[in-house]
Amino acid sequence: MQRIHVLTTGGTIEKVYSEQQGAVANLEDKIERYLGRLRLPDTGIDTARLMNKDSLEMTDADRALVLDAVREKLDAPIVITHGTDTMVETGLYLKRSLGNLQFPIILTGAMTPLGFESSDGLQNLTESFLAARVLPPGIYVVMHNHVFPVDKVRKDRDRAQFVTL
Repeated sequence: MQRIHVLTTGGTIEKVYSEQQGAVANLEDKIERYLGRLRLPDTGIDTARLMNKDSLEMTDADRALVLDAVREKLDAPIVITHGTDTMVETGLYLKRSLGNLQFPIILTGAMTPLGFESSDGLQNLTESFLAARVLPPGIYVVMHNHVFPVDKVRKDRDRAQFVTL
């Protein structure tokens, strides 16, 4: 059985609509509910919730927390759910801080929250698990049927997609 660690940090993928605020916000953990819907034979998923923040609110201390959690899980591939606005920044922080890796580390998220019509979240999660099983060691962004080495990608806000540098 292949083990994959999932670290959740929040971001759009986990946002919910708040009737009181009239806006989407990071209020609850949704990832586990959606993981239960996926068919992942021969795969053991270990999930740890680190925080539930919009990535624009992430601090250097938050990135250090992600790094510490990654260091504890380097015995298997890792998928990190993260807000798309600073996903690359966190990935580059990890790359600068970690030495030789034995497994891939995948960062993924969504442009539209899980559960919303036309959400890309479940697709990106599913693709991340496949990527975690087949990619060589390294740090990657996996979004919308694309795999990008973290140091060769940026978010194109105008087109709402990630593009190669």
